Amino acid sequence: MIRMRLALLAASLLASTTVSAQPPATEPSGGEAAFRAIYKELVETNTTLSAGSCTLAAERMAARLKAAGFPDQDLHLVVHPDHPKEGSLVAVLPGTDAKRKALLLLAHIDVVEANRADWERDPFTLVEENGYFYARGASDDKAQAAVWVDTLARFKAEGYKPKRTIKMALTCGEETAGAFNGAQYLAAQERQLIDAEFALNEGAGGMLDDAGKPIALNIQAGEKFPQNYRLEVTNPGGHSSRPVKENAIYRLSDALIKLRAYDFPVQSNDATRGYFEAMSKLLSNPAAPAMAVFAANPGDAAAASTIAAADPAWNAILRTTCVATMLDGGHATNALPQRSRANVNCRIFPGTSVEAVRQELERVVGDPEVKITTLETRSEIAPPPPLTERVVGPARKVAAEVFPGVPLVPLMAAGGTDGAFLTPAGIPTYGLTGFFSDREGSRAHGLNERMRVKSLMDGRTYLYKLVKVYAGS
Repeated sequence: MIRMRLALLAASLLASTTVSAQPPATEPSGGEAAFRAIYKELVETNTTLSAGSCTLAAERMAARLKAAGFPDQDLHLVVHPDHPKEGSLVAVLPGTDAKRKALLLLAHIDVVEANRADWERDPFTLVEENGYFYARGASDDKAQAAVWVDTLARFKAEGYKPKRTIKMALTCGEETAGAFNGAQYLAAQERQLIDAEFALNEGAGGMLDDAGKPIALNIQAGEKFPQNYRLEVTNPGGHSSRPVKENAIYRLSDALIKLRAYDFPVQSNDATRGYFEAMSKLLSNPAAPAMAVFAANPGDAAAASTIAAADPAWNAILRTTCVATMLDGGHATNALPQRSRANVNCRIFPGTSVEAVRQELERVVGDPEVKITTLETRSEIAPPPPLTERVVGPARKVAAEVFPGVPLVPLMAAGGTDGAFLTPAGIPTYGLTGFFSDREGSRAHGLNERMRVKSLMDGRTYLYKLVKVYAGS
């Protein structure tokens, strides 16, 4: 590993045209224009695995913090020699009380691939239209990354001295399975650099009603574990002019049809029960009464069935889910297939092991000719971090100030985040952004990803105030 301090890079960084987009000299500290400049520069820095560079994005954000007054010794560019474009930035704002453990602000700066031919707009040019920002990464996760950089720059400009040290880690590799992951590397190899009492991360936002009014702000505690399995059938094959019933593609198809019809058992934890209890009072959805019943009695099968049928997102937090995502079969158009494979992506409910799910897949398929293999495991499986009053109290208090009347609702994420690397390492990680969206969401990972302008600015205010409360308490 190479840890490059900004003392070694400052001259080249600040002289480079890659960091020329500095906040306007007339812009007051903490102004929206200064934040927009950070956000625009970060979003327009291509950080896809195929053609981009997280290291460049990290350098640009480091230059901005240096310009805001951060000394070289508090800026750490971490670049593994085998992954020169997948660097991370760790920035530190020292606290005045050495007895208090730090607060970590985490965000990933890599993004999902984006094909210009598929998008209505250039995915790497930030466009503002009709109340939205459009670009790849506009939401996931450069919105929060830009807020963290902006927050630290504002604190430094204000001369704010927190009691608790504030650390920020902008990392790479979250979006691509099997890629070098900066959060994982920091947790394993540079633990002291990011060590903290707890971390704030992506993973939860807020819900808007059809009129655009905020109705619930989520705080994520725990997430499902992503795991891929390979289903494979092999066969001697033969000439397609002499077909037989024993066909690798047909046998695999039979297995996938069984999987499609199967639902894993319903499970619950404190976060999911708390979520459904709160949402039962906030929604007019016909499933709301069932949510109340389920929160009181998770064993009520009828209530769970009603919730699951009402929305795939609700079904996703009720149980482990597995779905076929890729197929590969055959070797020639005029030959019987000798091999047929499918990738099945599972999202495992906390408390269930990877091997237990593999065995359940074998039971459901019920065919020894279908070989089921566990593919690369992303991280350890960790129980959800506790929603203590020490964490929830300030989040609720600041929410009441910024979003009056909007309740703070616990959430277990169906997707995966880099919290999967930090929580098992002893840094409990909570998803909390203050970014509200409607039911269509941000289109993250899809075409024309977007971020509501008002939601971004409101979230910026919320996180700035919240970090100051956490750091001063």
